Amino acid sequence: GPKVTYVPPPPPDDEEAIFARYETGMNFDKYDENIVEVSGRDPPAALMSFADTNMCHTLTVNIAKAGYSKPTPVQKYSIPIILAGRDLMACAQTGSGKTAAFLVPVVAQMMRDGVTASSFKEQQEPECIITAPTRELVNQIFLEARKFVYGTCIRPVVIYGGTQTDYSIRQIKQGCNILCATPGRLLDTVGRGKIGLHNVKYLVLDEADRMLDMGFGADMKKLVSFPDMPPKDKRQTLMFSATFPEEVQRLAGEFLKTDFLFVVVGRVGGACSDVQQNILQVSQYFKRDKLIEILHSIGDERTLVFVDTKKKADFIACFLCQENIPATSIHGDREQREREIALRDFRSGKCPVLVATSVAARGLDIESVQHVINFDLPSTIEEYVHRIGRTGRCGNTGKAVGFFDNSSDGHLARPLIKVLSDAQQEVPVWLTEVA
Repeated sequence: GPKVTYVPPPPPDDEEAIFARYETGMNFDKYDENIVEVSGRDPPAALMSFADTNMCHTLTVNIAKAGYSKPTPVQKYSIPIILAGRDLMACAQTGSGKTAAFLVPVVAQMMRDGVTASSFKEQQEPECIITAPTRELVNQIFLEARKFVYGTCIRPVVIYGGTQTDYSIRQIKQGCNILCATPGRLLDTVGRGKIGLHNVKYLVLDEADRMLDMGFGADMKKLVSFPDMPPKDKRQTLMFSATFPEEVQRLAGEFLKTDFLFVVVGRVGGACSDVQQNILQVSQYFKRDKLIEILHSIGDERTLVFVDTKKKADFIACFLCQENIPATSIHGDREQREREIALRDFRSGKCPVLVATSVAARGLDIESVQHVINFDLPSTIEEYVHRIGRTGRCGNTGKAVGFFDNSSDGHLARPLIKVLSDAQQEVPVWLTEVA
């Protein structure tokens, strides 16, 4: 394709914008009711408040400024485990604070170890590498990292595909302690000799099941087998996700030390109970009418509509605009600039409807998304759990509607029933019959 020239705008630099955050919802305290299981040898005690750790003053202040008043269950258990130097695999529902669960202790340890301010040089040697499957998600992690390192000499950098390579390299050269990157751009930059790996103390895989499956598994193996990457017993490896299929748990073992700990908040792969789920039987030919009907009934509340192909995302967004419903779309074939504008228009409410492929299914934290509509259900139940988790985050409530077409979605009937009943949702009689 043509040479990519896109350079993303710099993130805002004033303190208020850096610490801008999500308001917690009325169900935030209910997170504590989740049963937490920790498996593995000698896990450290859970953390009851952020004040209980001997983190430096600057970090404690930043945690408060970022709006973290008390740790969520995944934070209570993960933070002490990471501070104790242990490897970790953590599974907790969408929107329950996993990003801070790894950023806070990593930053705390880097400050405790006295990270030296990195200076301009051709090859940077970051202490921490965080990788995630989508560009929008690594950017979100980077923006979160800026909160915790505010006022310290730790410099986080984000690099991802769809942007000018020279721009990524310039960002890195200026100094890099924490690198947030998508797999492709990460391997490319390491290959060009701009990133040295021998200093890596922390390797974080966010959305770890996606990072180890068919999509990115080969990239991750390539990353850990670079000659200068410290072997697993010489680095700390941390994996986080809302879903961890059993075969992925087995794969994860290749990356983790044998005494790693596994933290499960609630049920492995369970849906967030703050999302009211509704599955409707709608055949392929009536989906558009049903979508219009639902969107008219909910007015201009922010709604994310998931479809199964890139072409369909554009088609449905276009169709909605013709029906006077302001919509935009995001998918892997749109240029990065267009993806960022689409997200910005959706976040600001200019386009209250965002039609997306699974590129927007994981990790994205967009305030006040009230509805998720699965116009097309995904092929796996894990993907369904991630998609509906774009709403009902941080103790807020949300609604998710799924269009179930017997001819294409039959294989999902059984796992859907399990997800619905585990989250105390009503299971339609017809779905039980299909199953």
